[in-house]
Amino acid sequence: MEWPELTVRPEWGQTGNVYFPVAARVEGVWWVLRINSFPDHPLWTLFVDGRRRFDLNDAPPNWANPAGRDHKKLSTEVSAEALAPVRSFVAYGSELGRPCRNPFCCG
Repeated sequence: MEWPELTVRPEWGQTGNVYFPVAARVEGVWWVLRINSFPDHPLWTLFVDGRRRFDLNDAPPNWANPAGRDHKKLSTEVSAEALAPVRSFVAYGSELGRPCRNPFCCG
């Protein structure tokens, strides 16, 4: 399999952040999902330990619907810790130094 993360079952927690709605601690590192402006961009971008791993449109079945509202809510402190490395990557592509500047999807 190309991405080993797709075989893991993360226990997502709600962050309270509209751009990065869920995060999970997996093997001691934070996984954070950014929701992108779909369909102009892929629906999700996964960050692991603050680094972009890949984009995807559909979460794998073992990810337990990251967009669902049944995930536990993370505390403010825990959310801040999880999101600290990615907080400035709101615009699609910003983590690569090429942020989308289209005012209709990322503006």
